[in-house]
Amino acid sequence: MGCGVTKSSEFCSKKDEKDVPLIAVPAMRAAVLIQRWYRQYVARMEMRRRYTWNIFQSMEYAGEQDQIKLYNFLGYLVDNFTPSSTERNLISHIFRENEVCRDVEWERYFSYENIDVPDIYSGPRLTFPLSVSQVADLVEAFKNKQQLHSRYVLQLLLDTWKLLRILPNINRVSTCQSKEITICGDLHGQLEDLLLIFYKNGMPSLDTPYVFNGDFVDRGKDSIEILLILFAFLLVYPGDVHLNRGNHEDHIINLRYGFTKEVLGKYKLHGKRILKLLQKIFSWLPLATVIDQRVLIVHGGISDTTDLALITRIDRHKYVSALRPPKKKTTLSGGQSSMDSEFDNDSISNMSMQNKRRASVTFSKTFGPRDSFQRRSLQDFSGIVNRTVEEEQEVRRRQGAFLQTGYSCSHRDLKPSFPSESDSDSTDAPDVSNEEWKQILDLLWSDPMSQDGCFPNELRGGGCYWGPNVTEEFLNRHNLQLIIRSHECKQEGYEFCHNRKVLTLFSASNYYEVGSNRGAYIRLGPDLVPYLIQYQASDMTRELTLKQSVGRTERSALKALREQLFVHKTDLLRAFKEYDEDNTGLISLNNWAKAVGTVLHLDLPWRMLRSQLVTLTPNNMLDYHSWFKELSIKDPNVERVEQTVLETLYKHRSTLETIFRIVDTDNSGLISFEDFRQTWRLLSAYLKMEISDEAISDLLISIDTNNDGSIDIEEFMEAFRFVDRNRLERGRSIFNPKDMS
Repeated sequence: MGCGVTKSSEFCSKKDEKDVPLIAVPAMRAAVLIQRWYRQYVARMEMRRRYTWNIFQSMEYAGEQDQIKLYNFLGYLVDNFTPSSTERNLISHIFRENEVCRDVEWERYFSYENIDVPDIYSGPRLTFPLSVSQVADLVEAFKNKQQLHSRYVLQLLLDTWKLLRILPNINRVSTCQSKEITICGDLHGQLEDLLLIFYKNGMPSLDTPYVFNGDFVDRGKDSIEILLILFAFLLVYPGDVHLNRGNHEDHIINLRYGFTKEVLGKYKLHGKRILKLLQKIFSWLPLATVIDQRVLIVHGGISDTTDLALITRIDRHKYVSALRPPKKKTTLSGGQSSMDSEFDNDSISNMSMQNKRRASVTFSKTFGPRDSFQRRSLQDFSGIVNRTVEEEQEVRRRQGAFLQTGYSCSHRDLKPSFPSESDSDSTDAPDVSNEEWKQILDLLWSDPMSQDGCFPNELRGGGCYWGPNVTEEFLNRHNLQLIIRSHECKQEGYEFCHNRKVLTLFSASNYYEVGSNRGAYIRLGPDLVPYLIQYQASDMTRELTLKQSVGRTERSALKALREQLFVHKTDLLRAFKEYDEDNTGLISLNNWAKAVGTVLHLDLPWRMLRSQLVTLTPNNMLDYHSWFKELSIKDPNVERVEQTVLETLYKHRSTLETIFRIVDTDNSGLISFEDFRQTWRLLSAYLKMEISDEAISDLLISIDTNNDGSIDIEEFMEAFRFVDRNRLERGRSIFNPKDMS
């Protein structure tokens, strides 16, 4: 032992010319190598996270833009088709929600007294006014997957509506030395996140006030439960719970992103009444909250024209949907009302045709290039509702010619630059100025950007992008120091920008996929310095390593990307053949990347992604015909269906489902053959493409397997869902096959 110690001492005493112990040299080299490897590993993980994020976000914004474009198109049809138009009758009901109705009619329509609660009902029972213990029991019941009876739902919603009506457009909240205010961002139907926030931070109370910054619904599976919890706490603590409206508190957006489907699925008997009452409630939600006169909390953001003084005066409840200016109820020469009925004829009362607003005008010019229509923001369509008498007259004269074109047109030609005239019974006009409408649109839809300036947000289709100079000017003008907004998913749950004067807060963790992002909330004390708390609600995320988490998210994103590649098959084939002049069926990877980037218009590193998306031939060329065969489609029996129809279905699946749900006016989940045909005609007009009746008939035959003469929407959409057989499910990385476990 002694000898060993002596030898070790002698060895360690040897040093090089720089007086460094020789034993330390290999250790230092090893440490440098490990550090270098770790930095490269972290860099690869971060690169994968960023590209995955870009894929998800690009597709999310494209979906929002599609929904807005569809709504604008349908709104155009409603404004300009005659009362006898079949297409108009199918869709006009979604626009009647934007018009004013007397409160007494609402209360009568939403009466809950005639709904009995059976003795076998085992869920929570509520008595009004609510108590704190009842709300706590309600939270526990939802945690245990119980459902609240529709009688209590309607009663709770009706009381919420009555309370919201007395609240201002902008809530004013003050801190004090003894309490902090908790601020939450988007929840998007993810009850696990809300329950985790309550567990970590405490439920709302006199000592724990909350501000919830919109987007409570859609995407997640528990949107109605989140709403009922928040509304219940609002009723118990009206001075300590504050709710801002988000862009998803809008029945038009709900048609596409799941909330409408969720409510109708959970409340089959009274779901329609619940949805209508929620439409009214959404329109009464406050638009913003100001803390200590220094911090503005708003869902989307601001623009260079945002004026808080003007916003305080807006009649916010007129904007049942913020996507379109409301129409006002005017009186015709005969004294009749010109407003469409808010309710179905069998719900309240039958209204005569003379009481309904019908503009018997339309446009004769065909739409221009489809890109000119698809890239328009909401503000560009505001001119449609401001036509003069002369403009409407000219449009009427062109109606016959327009109908012969199959109403294939673009909103570029909808500008009031050519004349039209209103009928004597056509009294459509904006209920408020377009400027007020744009104020609300900017609050709910806008996003910050790094460069100075302010311009329309064409990526989403609504609101604007605003820069640091706009933030600085707005804060100075209103004597504010910070803007807290939500609306955008962030990987860490939050993000500062504009010299830390704008803070984005997002509270729905695992938003795109398990492990994709953290959620966060803020505690704000009298010093108005945000204290951020991050979390991830899923137990699975705590079991995954960084590599596994990134890999799981990456696989999901790439699978979605491959679906997009497949549905653009025709356009891609055309682009590939431009590079394949000899018609060999092979192209180089560089040409593949160029073609894909041109067709999909997604700002992605295609050359880096190609190792995950394509299979090469031995000479490093891509057989693009075989490439498309790597995807298969689950279908019932589509051999007879025209390829154009199939590709349209897959490419615009969400848009088609949205039209289906609009056409399904009784919310039965079933539509007739004729309504199915009309749905496809609407879609073909919207896409400016020809789909023959024969092709639609073939599709009907392939779907109606039980020959009952109707189409089940759920079964139809499920029948045409992608099944990816590619190696993505085996978990290869875009950087290194060994990187992902």
